[in-house]
Amino acid sequence: MNQSAKRYSPLQAALIGGAIATTATISVFGQAWTRSVHAALQDSPKALVDQVWQLVNREYVDGKFNQQDWQATRQSLLSKDYTSNDQAYVAIREALQKLGDPYTRFMDPKQFTALTTQTSGEVSGIGIRMEVNEKTKRLTVVEAIENSPALKAGVKAGDEILAIDGKSTLKLKVDEASNLIRGKAGTGITLRLGRPGKNEFDLKLTRATIELPTVNYTLKQEGGRRIGYIRLREFSAHAADQMRRAIRNLNNEKVDSYVLDLRGNPGGLLQASIEIARMWLDNGGIVKTVDRVGGSEETKANRTALTNRPLAILVDGNSASASEILTGALKDNKRAVVVGSQTFGKALVQSVHELTDGSGLAVTIAHYYTPKGTDINHKGITPDIQLDLTEAQERQLAANPALIGTINDPQYARAIVALSNTKFAQPLTPAQSSQPLSIRAEDLKF
Repeated sequence: MNQSAKRYSPLQAALIGGAIATTATISVFGQAWTRSVHAALQDSPKALVDQVWQLVNREYVDGKFNQQDWQATRQSLLSKDYTSNDQAYVAIREALQKLGDPYTRFMDPKQFTALTTQTSGEVSGIGIRMEVNEKTKRLTVVEAIENSPALKAGVKAGDEILAIDGKSTLKLKVDEASNLIRGKAGTGITLRLGRPGKNEFDLKLTRATIELPTVNYTLKQEGGRRIGYIRLREFSAHAADQMRRAIRNLNNEKVDSYVLDLRGNPGGLLQASIEIARMWLDNGGIVKTVDRVGGSEETKANRTALTNRPLAILVDGNSASASEILTGALKDNKRAVVVGSQTFGKALVQSVHELTDGSGLAVTIAHYYTPKGTDINHKGITPDIQLDLTEAQERQLAANPALIGTINDPQYARAIVALSNTKFAQPLTPAQSSQPLSIRAEDLKF
C-alpha cells in the first residue's frame, strides 16, 4: 500500500495472528496530523512517533486510555531525541504497553508486510508448499497449489528442490527458501529439481499472483447421509468467494447436511465473517459492535442464504475472533449445532494502519457482541455439545492430518451423530433458493 490521505473501506482487511488473533479493519493514515505538526516533524523518527500517538488518541476504544494520561505520554514521546526509526519503534512499543491491550500493537515494516500478505490471501510466487523432509533433510515440495505456475509446469508433491536460481538449498530453512522463491509477478525463476526415477533437471517458471486456498471441501458418505465437509482455515480476502464456491458445488452434489470446521481458525477479516454468515443464515442478527462513545451498530442477515440444510460447526480453543463472530451468529439464531471445545474468547475489533515508513499499527476500536448480546471476551463460546479431545487424540490428529474430518476424528464423528437427530434447519424452498446472491456485505460504520 502507498501512503496517502485516502482511507480504505472500514472493513477492507484484517489482522490474523494465531493466539492473539484479531478481527480488524485496515486503513492508511489519514489527516490526523495538523499541517504545522506534519511540517515540523516530516521525515524524522518523531513524525512516526506522533503519527502513532495521534491514531491511538483518535480511535482507541477506551477513551480513558487504561487510566493513562495520554497527553502526557505524547509530551514524553516528543521530548526525546531519536537517532533512528529503530529507537522510535522501542519508544512506541513501550507507550502502547501502558494501554494493557495486546491487540493494540506496533509492527515494523517486515511484520506489517507479512500481515498484509496474509490478510490479502494472495502471494506472488510460483505456488508451492514446502518442507524439509525429516529423513532426507532435503527441501521437498508438499503440494503445488491449484492454478499456480508450479502446478501448470508439472511440479509434483515429493519433488526435491535442489537449487533456486543456482543457489543450493542444502541446509536452507523453509522461510529462507520462500524468500528466494517469492518475487514480483512476471519475473522468472529457475528451480533445479530431483524426482525419484529421473535425473536432476532444471525447470524455468514465471512468478504470478496466486490466490491462496483457505477453504477446503469434500463430499463424504456417512452411512446413508451425504455430508458436505468444509474446512475454513482463516478469514482472508478470498475466503468468502471460496466459501461461496464450496457451498454451491456441494449443493449440486445434493448433500443432506453440512459440517463447517473452524478448529484452529484464528480469525481475520470482519467483512468476510459477515459475508459468510449470510451464506448460511437467511434472517437474524450477525454481530453488534460498540465503539468508544457507546455507539452501536448491528449487522443482520439479508435473506441471501445459499443453503438451509442442517449444519454443524466444529470449534476449539484456537477458534478465535472472526470464527467466533460466525459461530456466535449461527448458534444464537439456532441455525447450527456447535460441537467441540470452548472457543478462544476475543471480542475486540482493530483497525490496522500503514505508517509513513512502511511499518504498521493495529488499534482496538470496538467491542463486539453476539446477536443475543453475549460478551464472549476472555470467555469464549460454549459449544452446544462440548467434547474436548484428549492429549492422545490431539497427537494422533496432528501426526495424521488425513484423519481430520473423518470418523476417526472424535469431534467430527460426534457432529455426524448430532446432524442425524438435528432440527436445526430444513431445505430451502424453491422461492428462497432463487433469491439473488449478496456479493458484498454492508459495511459496518465505526
